[in-house]
Amino acid sequence: MSQDPPSPTDNAPPSFTRGPDFPASRDPRVWLLTDGLSPVALALTRRLLEHGDFVIAGVLPEEYAGTRGEAFRNLEDELAADAQPRESAEPSGIEKTRRDRLKSLDLDGKRVGQMQAAIAEAVGIFGHIDVLLLCRSEALIGTIEELTATVRTRSLIEDLFEVNFFATVGIIKAVLPVMRERENGHIVVLTGITAHLGTPGLGMHCASQWALEGYCDSLAYEIAPFNIKLTIVQPNMEIGVFTNKLTAVPPMAEYTPDENHAPLAREIFSRVLDTVSNEDNNYSQQLHSNKITSLYPSLPSEVESRLVLETVFALASVGGHENPPARLIVGFEGIASVKEKLKTISEELEDFYEVSEQVDLPRPTDGSKTEDEHKQRDGRKDQSDQDDNEALPEDPRDFDLDMN
Repeated sequence: MSQDPPSPTDNAPPSFTRGPDFPASRDPRVWLLTDGLSPVALALTRRLLEHGDFVIAGVLPEEYAGTRGEAFRNLEDELAADAQPRESAEPSGIEKTRRDRLKSLDLDGKRVGQMQAAIAEAVGIFGHIDVLLLCRSEALIGTIEELTATVRTRSLIEDLFEVNFFATVGIIKAVLPVMRERENGHIVVLTGITAHLGTPGLGMHCASQWALEGYCDSLAYEIAPFNIKLTIVQPNMEIGVFTNKLTAVPPMAEYTPDENHAPLAREIFSRVLDTVSNEDNNYSQQLHSNKITSLYPSLPSEVESRLVLETVFALASVGGHENPPARLIVGFEGIASVKEKLKTISEELEDFYEVSEQVDLPRPTDGSKTEDEHKQRDGRKDQSDQDDNEALPEDPRDFDLDMN
C-alpha cells in the first residue's frame, strides 16, 4: 500500500487518452451494481451510460435519502435535464435517453425476501442481467486484540462478515438462476489487494475478503458449464477503505506507535485522510477515539476522481467481456505487491522443500511394507516404474480379460 496521499501534483497517475476497451458487441449490456452510491459505482455509471449500457443501481433507502446519496440524486437530476436520446437502443428497439437507461432500486443483501424481490424487479426493468457487479463492502480498523476486547467489538466482526461476505453470497445466489436460464452472464466481484496481502490493523477486513475470494474461486468452476463467468477485481486497499463505510474500534495502549512498531492501518489511514481532506474533519482524532467510530471519509472531488479512475477503467473494460480474466489486479502498486508476496512464497517453498517432501511416504507397488530409508525412495520409485512399464503388454488387446 502506498503511504503517500494521492496529491493532485505528486505521483500523478498516467492520463488515459482513450476510454476503456469495451467488449465488441452491438447489444448494450445490462449492469446491476449492488452499491450504486459508492464513488466507484457513480463514476462507472457515467461511463456505462455514455457507452450506451443500461444500469440498475442498488441502494439502501436510508443512504439514498441521506448525505451519501446526494451525488447519486444529483446525477439523476442531471440526466433528467438531458432529454437527447443516445445511439444505443433498448432490446425492444426503442431508443432511450441516459436517464431512461438508469434505474435505482432498494437492495439489501442482508434481507433475503427484500433482496429476492429486488432481483426480480431488476430483471423486470430491462429483461435480464448481463453483468452483476458486487461492490458493497465495509472496512473495520483495529488489531485482532482490539477487535476482540469486548462483546460490542466482537459484534462488529459479525456485522462486517454479514456485509462483506454473507450479503454478497446471498445476492449471487439470487442472480444465478437468472443467468443460468439465459446460459450467459458475468459476475464481477470487487474486493481489494487486501484479499491477497495481510495488513496489520486491518485483519478482519482482510479475512472477510479472503473468505469471499475462496468462495468465488470455487463458484467459478461450478458455473462455468452454464457459460457464466466470474472475475475478481482487486484494486488498491484505499478503494475499499476510503470509498466505503469505515469503522474504528478504541485503540489499546500496547498498539500505539511508541509501543508497537508495526505499520498499523490506523496510523497510516488517519495520516493520509488528514492530509488529503480539505475539511476540518480531524480523522486522526476520530480513528483514535476511545469510542467506536463509524464514518464515510469525505475526500475532495479531484482526489476522489483520481482515486477511483483506474478501478473504473478496469471494471468497464472487463465487465461482460467474452473472455474475461479470473482475477484482475488494478494498478502497478498492487501488481508489485502481489509479485513480492509470490516471490516470498516461492523462496519459502524452496527453503523448506525437504521438510515438506518428507511427509510423502513411498507407496509399495508389490504389497510389501514400505521401508524407512526415505533417502532411497527416488531410486526405488524410478526402478519400480520401469519394471511396471516392462510388465505391461505393448498391445492393449493382449490383456487377459477373462474374469472366470
